[in-house]
Amino acid sequence: MPFRDGVGLLERKTTILYGASGHIGRAVAQAFAREGARLFLTGRDLGRLEDLSRRITGSGGEAEVARVDALDVGQVNEHLTRVADEAGAVDISFNMISLNDVQGRELTTMSVEEYLPAIEIAARTHFITATAAARHMSARGSGVIMAITATPSRLALPLAGNFGTACGAIEGMMRTLAAEVGPKGVRVCWLRSAGSQESFASAPSDAGGIADAAYEEMLRSHTLLKRFPKLAEIGEVAALIASDRASPMTGAAANVTCGQIVD
Repeated sequence: MPFRDGVGLLERKTTILYGASGHIGRAVAQAFAREGARLFLTGRDLGRLEDLSRRITGSGGEAEVARVDALDVGQVNEHLTRVADEAGAVDISFNMISLNDVQGRELTTMSVEEYLPAIEIAARTHFITATAAARHMSARGSGVIMAITATPSRLALPLAGNFGTACGAIEGMMRTLAAEVGPKGVRVCWLRSAGSQESFASAPSDAGGIADAAYEEMLRSHTLLKRFPKLAEIGEVAALIASDRASPMTGAAANVTCGQIVD
């Protein structure tokens, strides 16, 4: 089935997706493609990016790929400049990279060496990608910068390991950036998810910790909808937030937790 059907929410919006080869990245890419965005897919796994690009272009969408390490300032800046030169502007920048976090462990059982890396990855990559986009977008007076976090940034959940701290770091930086670039016409938003049905379904049954069936059921029972969001649903909400229909929204999270968090 073709991605395109009429004029979409993101028609001709030039979009850079960081971490596009992951589960959420793929769902977001496909949702954005259906809404007419021109996609520049980045990550470190070129094979998976090319597979996603073929799927999108084969269904009528637009997608190009590049191997970009979001930990590297030079690579991010060089790629963004190249995209802006080719497309004329960058309208949307969305960072969804994996943090290689440790969950399923109590904090008292973790060493400093285990605890810090995911936090450092979150802070470094989001600072690099978001500020690079902010400089470009501020100069032209428009744009949307996005990220994705999860419920441990707000809820006191056990066994979240370093993931909750990493999500909190992302949200704190995004709030500050929103205050700084808002007067320049740039919006800064993020999605706050409760994981996804697919991620829990694919977790090994003997993994323990957060993958434990009893723990999963406890989390599910604390959602108002008694389920987790689907990847496709996360993608669709992301497309809406990135679009002009969400133009009054900045410095805020889109709640896609199925009611695990109640605002």
